[in-house]
Amino acid sequence: MLGAATLLMVLAGCSTPSSEPSVDTQTAGSPAPSASATSAGPSAGGGSPRAENVATGLDAPWGLIALADGTFLISQRDSKEIVRVNGGSTTPLRTIDEAEPGGEGGLLGLTATADEKTVFAYYTAAEDNRIVSMSWDGSTLGDPQVILDGIPKAGIHNGGRMIIGPDGLLYVGTGDAGDEQNAQDKASLGGKILRITPEGEPAPDNPFGDEVYSFGHRNVQGLAFDDDDRLWACEFGSQTWDELNLVTKGGNYGWPLVEGSGAGDGLTNPKVVWRTSEASPSGLAYWQGELWMAGLRGERLWEIPVDGTDTGEPVGHFEGDYGRLRTVVVSPDGQNLLLTASDTDGRGDPQEGDDQLLRISR
Repeated sequence: MLGAATLLMVLAGCSTPSSEPSVDTQTAGSPAPSASATSAGPSAGGGSPRAENVATGLDAPWGLIALADGTFLISQRDSKEIVRVNGGSTTPLRTIDEAEPGGEGGLLGLTATADEKTVFAYYTAAEDNRIVSMSWDGSTLGDPQVILDGIPKAGIHNGGRMIIGPDGLLYVGTGDAGDEQNAQDKASLGGKILRITPEGEPAPDNPFGDEVYSFGHRNVQGLAFDDDDRLWACEFGSQTWDELNLVTKGGNYGWPLVEGSGAGDGLTNPKVVWRTSEASPSGLAYWQGELWMAGLRGERLWEIPVDGTDTGEPVGHFEGDYGRLRTVVVSPDGQNLLLTASDTDGRGDPQEGDDQLLRISR
């Protein structure tokens, strides 16, 4: 008898979990794009980006909030601390005592409401991944209040990225926690993009009546909205293809039925794929009309041209200059990107001054 995963692959029309990119999927990086990949599309523009150091000596930074006053809140995965960076100096604000670092888990993503009065943190606890909210008055973080728990945890694939959408709701990227069947199981919060209220309740018009907004994800690490309020997400592949997806409500993004493109009914193909050695995508931001994606294993910042729902050939910047790149966000005035390196996360090669917070301009 066929196992559940094999049966699902057959039903989806996929002969293998890894597929060559389809005609509607752009192939990035090297080797050169395959003949089946889209060759037309928007082009990168605006000149080469420049980087300047903002702060050094950070400890496995993961989440990043650029505040309107020019300072930054950063979560440090392994120390469990949220710190504030002001003029190059770093001050601890709060330790999330419940967090239990290990493997890829610990204190992960941060985001804040538009008025900066509430900060959200995502972390790995003893039994699960969870989200807390904290009040913020410009100098003090209030006591953490759990608004959502029960997100599957493991030593790998814990997700952790969060963003406040144009609708004021909280969007959350989760991982399959090393159990690939979580991604297709709509009763599991793992391998999903969640959409919840700031109080942690499912958004009223979610497609399945719970917290789930989209499913079939392996490990979502980056979320960004463009100027037309479209949601984009990037995620780790397994052995072959990392993905950039244009996310729609109720969409099935294929994992583990397929890695990269697939021909199955009801599956949504990625817009761009990278060989896993070229990306290991983490943070994602929309800036100056393009998407910008931080690469961990790829050690570069990918600039991805966008025209509506079409993407062009991505261009890599800073390859190897700053090591593993984790998180990228837009400054409140829209003039710059802020980018963190992640060489002290146990998988990098730390140099003097690591880890860094960088300001990107062009």
